[in-house]
Amino acid sequence: MATESFETVFQVQLDCDSCVHAVRQALMPLSGLDEIEVDLVSQTIVVRGCVPPSSIVKSLQAIGKDAIIRGTGQPDSAAVCILESFDPQMMKQPVRGLARIVQVSQKNVLVDLSISGLPKGKYYPSIRCSGNLSQGALTTGSVFLSLPSIEVIQPISANKNPDAKSGSETEDLFAGQAFMRAEVGVKDLVGRAMVVSNEEKDVSISALCGVIARSAGAWENSKYVCSCSGQNVWQERQAAVDKGIPS
Repeated sequence: MATESFETVFQVQLDCDSCVHAVRQALMPLSGLDEIEVDLVSQTIVVRGCVPPSSIVKSLQAIGKDAIIRGTGQPDSAAVCILESFDPQMMKQPVRGLARIVQVSQKNVLVDLSISGLPKGKYYPSIRCSGNLSQGALTTGSVFLSLPSIEVIQPISANKNPDAKSGSETEDLFAGQAFMRAEVGVKDLVGRAMVVSNEEKDVSISALCGVIARSAGAWENSKYVCSCSGQNVWQERQAAVDKGIPS
């Protein structure tokens, strides 16, 4: 993995100095970590290094703490893509993946890709020329940039497919995570679609897809309550989890 470091700010519920110590102990073993700052007063954790943000969140969840990413990288250097299925058989819970993208040099980005709730196998992510999702992945155009394949092999048996019949081959679902590099700038990706397909050279209606949008850089997002919904960040976080958005 790249040696370029970037900064990510997380909101975490911290109650005391013991929480601060527990957080440090949970994160220190992560490979690629350069520096951690834990602030009990502001309830924030700042991580510097080359660590997938999803790995930070999972490490905190393992000790009973959840985390919300408040910003990543320099201003205008981060993007996000929520990956959904347009397959009618998966519409009860269409959200199946999330990609976080951060630019670490002029023409290099790191992509933290998490997908969940899919049949076991190898999947092929790509950036497409169009952001047209009128017919899901079928209308996203030709390939703009191919990304390395991702293995979806982590069992999530507690999360059965809500659309599958008992005993069917598709009843058990799986998850996967990958941290990959691409030689491109964030500004070249925003507005395009990301597609994750189980076919290397083609896409079908079952492929996951979403439009890449800009996201906040580190320290650019200080709001705690959304002016549109009136929800605080933790209520919004729960709503995202309920929709199936991976950590």
